[in-house]
Amino acid sequence: MDPAGGPQNLLPRPCRVLVLLNPRGGKGKALQLFRSHVQPLLAQADVSFRLLLTERRNHARELVRAEELGRWDALVVMSGDGLMHEVVNGLMERPDWETAIRKPLCSLPAGSGNALAASLNHYAGYQQVTNEDLLNNCTLLLCRRRLAPMNLLSLQMVSGLRVFSVLSLAWGFIADVDIESEKFRRLGEMRFTLGTILRLAALRVYQGRLAYLPAERVVSKVPASPALDRRDRQGPVDAHLVPLEEPVPAHWTVVPEQDFVLVLALLHSHLGSEMFAAPMGHRAAGAMHLFYVRAGVSRAMLLRLFLAMEKGRHMECDCPYLVYVPVVAFRLEPKDGKGMFAVDGELMVSEAVQGQVHPNYFWMVSDRMEPSSPMGPQLPPPSRKSQQTPPPEDPL
Repeated sequence: MDPAGGPQNLLPRPCRVLVLLNPRGGKGKALQLFRSHVQPLLAQADVSFRLLLTERRNHARELVRAEELGRWDALVVMSGDGLMHEVVNGLMERPDWETAIRKPLCSLPAGSGNALAASLNHYAGYQQVTNEDLLNNCTLLLCRRRLAPMNLLSLQMVSGLRVFSVLSLAWGFIADVDIESEKFRRLGEMRFTLGTILRLAALRVYQGRLAYLPAERVVSKVPASPALDRRDRQGPVDAHLVPLEEPVPAHWTVVPEQDFVLVLALLHSHLGSEMFAAPMGHRAAGAMHLFYVRAGVSRAMLLRLFLAMEKGRHMECDCPYLVYVPVVAFRLEPKDGKGMFAVDGELMVSEAVQGQVHPNYFWMVSDRMEPSSPMGPQLPPPSRKSQQTPPPEDPL
């Protein structure tokens, strides 16, 4: 990959894309928004498409596992963050996962949680917007056809499950708000505001152990644990991690406190279209944002933090309970399995988990390049085949 950007970092023109759309996401208007806002812009930009409507949870995951990817120049995901999570994990479950994950992806927001799209909007230099304005901006990014490499978070659970995240892992307050507000999804982004108020009224404390590898403490080569470096393993080797049954390596930081209000590992700038969670700027490729709030914070201060987050001002609140550090890996062990995990907004079983970032691991439609990484290999250019472009098709 050319760090400066070049022709290999562009989708071809004309371009053929497969659109995976969740018609029930957000306020249930995704298909209508695609026809009225997206389709006309794609026609002007020489982007033909096939539209597939998802019918159930994990349907997109199943579709991309079986799809002939060589037919498409990119996969376009129109929904909230959960559908992109399905698509990426479906790609990583394929026998040809190493090449499948190189297929460029595009996020078009049509859910209630549109954090990834809001982050891409921010990287492109657009003002923070929501709803149709955010959808228009992201569609314009697709029409410009520029690609940028993105980090991927690999998560290992003590049960043996492995999950890949494109956005975040949340535990505690944020996860509770995300999952518990599902019943209000028809309110769109307002569901999170209502969920925050309800959870503040019954504020919880979560007990667990947290440890992390600060980005500044990463050595160029870390020997992989023999237990983790299995060549039959699906997906990349997590070289910074040791088995969850073992103590974390000595060069990691172990947080002394074990009572938390929330823990958040975040790959991008936004946690929602109006939640500018990481205003400190782009992390270097291979690193992520780690936030945690220790127990003892007042409801008033927590509310102040979340209100300030809309404009990215929460770090200016001088809250002594809020801690931020850039990391490349972390481990979180909830006590007695208490609290919910939300990975890219999707509910996960609460159990010991650890994760590490894999730098520049997949391509996304984006108008800004990630910084090149000293922590891992550069991502090869996306593969493309010159084939005749079919006309747009009706949804199946």
